[in-house]
Amino acid sequence: MEEKQHRLLRKLRGELGPQILQALDDTSVVEIMLNSDGQLWIERHGQGMKHIGSMSALNAESLMGTIADALHTVVTRESPILEGELPLDGSRFEGLLPPLVSHPTFAIRKKASVVFTLPEYVEQGVITPAQLQSIQTAIVKRSNILVVGGTSSGKTTLTNAIIDGIATSCPDDRLVVIEDTAEIQCNTKNKVMLHTSVNVDMLRLLRATMRLRPDRIVVGEIRGGEALALLKAWNTGHPGGVATVHANNALAGLVRVEQLIAEANSATSMKNHIAEAVDLIIAIEKTKTGRRVTEILEVHGITEDGFYKTSNYNKAS
Repeated sequence: MEEKQHRLLRKLRGELGPQILQALDDTSVVEIMLNSDGQLWIERHGQGMKHIGSMSALNAESLMGTIADALHTVVTRESPILEGELPLDGSRFEGLLPPLVSHPTFAIRKKASVVFTLPEYVEQGVITPAQLQSIQTAIVKRSNILVVGGTSSGKTTLTNAIIDGIATSCPDDRLVVIEDTAEIQCNTKNKVMLHTSVNVDMLRLLRATMRLRPDRIVVGEIRGGEALALLKAWNTGHPGGVATVHANNALAGLVRVEQLIAEANSATSMKNHIAEAVDLIIAIEKTKTGRRVTEILEVHGITEDGFYKTSNYNKAS
């Protein structure tokens, strides 16, 4: 079995080729992409995308087959989507085959090799000193924090910084981290890292988490019906958690959570539950000059008209 694994990894390295292997070793690279026209692109921290070469469709399809083999699954034209962790380093791999695309296409999102601290974010201009203070206060108060932003906006990296802040301010807290792909970097001493599988989804893991004695619950990304389970957990003795969700701004993050709950649950409006569970929303976006926290919203409940009652402070100029 061990020899088979060695052969598979050697084959994988050969199929990835020197350009991708070099990008995987480059700590400044955050994403590696193959478009359906066979062109390879990379993105580095704080920079735009750069063309680095090409890969043939035959090579790409063989590569995806090798990754599927390592993940004990298959990727074919009948099952043309491959999701999972790259066997070499745990980077997130998303691949597509025809007929979904004209030629094999994939994106490799590298795991964060370095955890940036919140003070370092201030030095880099991602957050302001006032925003830093508000986040640190929320950590100590055990506020539930929702990090929102678009694709590649830096949500996970910011979440890692917040977790580092928890480890610094509340070192005795026990964290349970739940995610689909291993991207969260948790440097607390007392932690449990849970990953979904083909047969066990995030909702099932959240239910199991209640029996693992967490002080705080962290969810890498809310994508579906697990949103309601997380809110209930945050509201019933497990405050101080962190989660991320795709949204364009802070208030839209709350709306997105509503939508995810509605898609999985036919119950009436969950605004009250959301407002009770989410205390702070941090919006981060990718700009031409780098990532930047654009606003922080504090949630205070629901108005008589059914709108979220919030205060917007430390908004970026």
